[in-house]
Amino acid sequence: MSQANYTAELTSFLHQVQAVHLPPEVMDRARYFLLDYLAVAIRGSQEDSAKAVQRMIQKMVPAMPQNSVATVWGTDIRTLPAFAAFANGTASHGIEQDDTHSGGSIHLGTTMYSVALALAEAGEHITFDDLLAAVVAGYEASARIAMAVQPQEQYSLGFHPTQTCGVFGAVITAAKLLGLNQEQTLHAMGIAGSMAAGSMEFLAEGAWTKRIHPGLAAQNGIQAAMLAAEGFTGPKRILEGRDGFLHAYSRNAIAARLTANLGVTWEILATAVKPHSCCRYMQGPIDAVLDIVRQNRLKPEQIRTIEIAVLQAGWNIVCEPAQQKYHPQSVVDAQFSMPFGAAVAAVEGAAGLDQFTLPYIQSPAVRAVMQKVQLVQNDEIEKTFPREWPARVVIQTESGDKHERFVRHPKGDPENPLSWDELAAKFLALSKPVLPPSQCAEIVKQVRNRETPPSKLARICAAEPTVPAH
Repeated sequence: MSQANYTAELTSFLHQVQAVHLPPEVMDRARYFLLDYLAVAIRGSQEDSAKAVQRMIQKMVPAMPQNSVATVWGTDIRTLPAFAAFANGTASHGIEQDDTHSGGSIHLGTTMYSVALALAEAGEHITFDDLLAAVVAGYEASARIAMAVQPQEQYSLGFHPTQTCGVFGAVITAAKLLGLNQEQTLHAMGIAGSMAAGSMEFLAEGAWTKRIHPGLAAQNGIQAAMLAAEGFTGPKRILEGRDGFLHAYSRNAIAARLTANLGVTWEILATAVKPHSCCRYMQGPIDAVLDIVRQNRLKPEQIRTIEIAVLQAGWNIVCEPAQQKYHPQSVVDAQFSMPFGAAVAAVEGAAGLDQFTLPYIQSPAVRAVMQKVQLVQNDEIEKTFPREWPARVVIQTESGDKHERFVRHPKGDPENPLSWDELAAKFLALSKPVLPPSQCAEIVKQVRNRETPPSKLARICAAEPTVPAH
């Protein structure tokens, strides 16, 4: 490993990031992804996995004063910022519709906004621009580290980049909002290196543990920054050191990616929104299936086969083991099953949160189409990965027709984005079952208005207190 001090160079740059120096398009994307985050966090707060975390927190901290505490979105729970970040990070990852950075194969907003909003709510002096700048710096840290260790290397070792790399972005976000100096921030990065975890073993049985990964990263990032603020020390070469993160978490790290083009490129601009409620590796193929079925008005019984070329990096995540992927038993199983995603899209004409449910998993019609799905690998779609996440789908009909689609940029990618209006529609669709329509509309309005104090925005996102029944 090179003797260059990549940790110090990256940390120094991120410590100096301020809203006034950021390009307008970067600040716009930061607000854009904030709305996307709130959509998935508010709706995700109703998931059983999120409610388990909420109950745990209430038992740990049963009664909190109303000052210096933070909101758990979609509920009336207020708790310590680190616990709120844990709960909101878990909720926002639970429905598999949170943003994803292509080059790092990492979910960023679910961690960074969970940190930023919890701390901003507790710190009335923090402006909206302060919050956005801290989030942009956190995105930059985690994305660059994920690209440096390389996603396929992480997956092959059983690690989930969203937590292993996410904790570093979380600590940068927290350090900026807590006002740490550059030396303290460097120590905080070192401390965070001992908090990097996240196992992919959840895939083996459809367990909930993936959902807590960004929550743990957010909580640990806050705690690492707070420890550094109190004088606790961490190793200053945590990324490139002999026993540092790059060496321990990858067999083929590319350290230069940590600092290449710092300040020239911004990784938040290379981040995608997910329209479908499932793994990022399934988004492009589902786009192609939907396009073919809609344009040709195909009915399930007309389909003979659906051939899907899947990126190698996602093969073991959404294609293997075949027995499990073709026979999902839980929602988590379905969210990481390419056969299910393709089949439910073909049968229902959609692959949103309403489709990734047990009734559809058990549906005879969906299960019948799943058996028509053929998964293949294709060298052509690998040529531009991970800069691009292309997909190729061929549907053969019973009448002998052949329909083929190549998707270069899945819907939601920076090159094929959801407009602000489309994103607002996603927000309203997800949040209305949780909050009143007027409250949802107000959140959209306030996110687009950078003058709103984050503490006010947080209060708008809370649910009304529950009145006990008599």
